[in-house]
Amino acid sequence: MTYYKYDFRIDPILPFRDIMIAQLGDLGFESFVETEFGFDAYVATDLWSDDWILNRVEGFDTVEVEFTKVLIEDHNWNEEWEKNFDPILIGKECYIRATFHKPKPSFPFEIVIEPKMSFGTGHHQTTTMMVQLALEMEFDDKQVLDMGAGTAVLAILAGMKGANPIAAIDIDEWAFENAKENVAMNGFENIKVELGGAELLGSEHYDVIFANINRNILLEDIPLYVNVLKANGSLLLSGFYKEDIPLIEEKCTACGLQLEKSKNIDNWVALQFKTIL
Repeated sequence: MTYYKYDFRIDPILPFRDIMIAQLGDLGFESFVETEFGFDAYVATDLWSDDWILNRVEGFDTVEVEFTKVLIEDHNWNEEWEKNFDPILIGKECYIRATFHKPKPSFPFEIVIEPKMSFGTGHHQTTTMMVQLALEMEFDDKQVLDMGAGTAVLAILAGMKGANPIAAIDIDEWAFENAKENVAMNGFENIKVELGGAELLGSEHYDVIFANINRNILLEDIPLYVNVLKANGSLLLSGFYKEDIPLIEEKCTACGLQLEKSKNIDNWVALQFKTIL
């Protein structure tokens, strides 16, 4: 299959780069690489035209956006992705690496993933902060839900810290397949990976729920998460900006939660809430 590589240049870059990447991902773009002035984006040539893209991505009129496009023939995407994937060290406890990286036995938690195109490798600030929060928690025999699981890094980390059983849910089929692969690679038979969204939530209740998605989906689904959160349970949220905190906190408070902890990296935020007893 042939692909177009779009080189987008944006001014100002933040926060529009992340918003634009999210929108293009929804339109079918398969890979993104952040650059000094914006980002590169890859899409199959048989899917979109420039006009189609420009007419469907919101916000082009609020910032300066320029792009160039080149045709790439029969690219080896896994090889290219491997070239750009570096292992991630989070503190002195968690090491996230691919199969082609050397292990580091000195880290208590070493997660091995197949770094395909799924969100949640640990490189993004939101995943890093969620891992940081998880490292500060106890998980022994706790029932855990990872919503918007991506590569299932958070579900796997919870499993390494003693959680059981664990559910990992993602609406994206590519992420779903990648999560299953990563769960098996790390040897966890107690992590159930499912394809879908909040509609999959049923009678099971959880001690800890991770939801690293985006502001609008969180605001819509927080009440659904709370419905399946046990008494004294924890809800960890990320995927939004510092400016969004009042909206998120207002929704959580209305659902009977109180804010316990927060993390902030480059204006991205992760919040940890607790049910009010």
